[in-house]
Amino acid sequence: MAQQFVQAKIKGDKVVLFIKPTCPYCVTAKDVLSKYKFKPGHLECVDISVRPDMGSMQDYFLELTGARTVPRVFVGEECVGGGSDVAALHKSGKLEGMLQSIGALQ
Repeated sequence: MAQQFVQAKIKGDKVVLFIKPTCPYCVTAKDVLSKYKFKPGHLECVDISVRPDMGSMQDYFLELTGARTVPRVFVGEECVGGGSDVAALHKSGKLEGMLQSIGALQ
């Protein structure tokens, strides 16, 4: 169930953040991404803390990305890491190119 949910969310040309609202790294990732002008529907935040299968989702993140922590940030179907990773990609200028390459920006 968790695996199908995650796979359905990360299909296509959008950015998906899997977060827990109380996590400071999740807040960092959201803050960094808020600096960009996304096309409507191309940025989605999924709060996994309200899901009964949260543990299974995190286990699947471990299998899929090598880490079970949140945030897990996907640009298209590629996981770019967590909050610190997204901040570093933004600072280096690489994040904007990644977002443009999937057509997520206005």
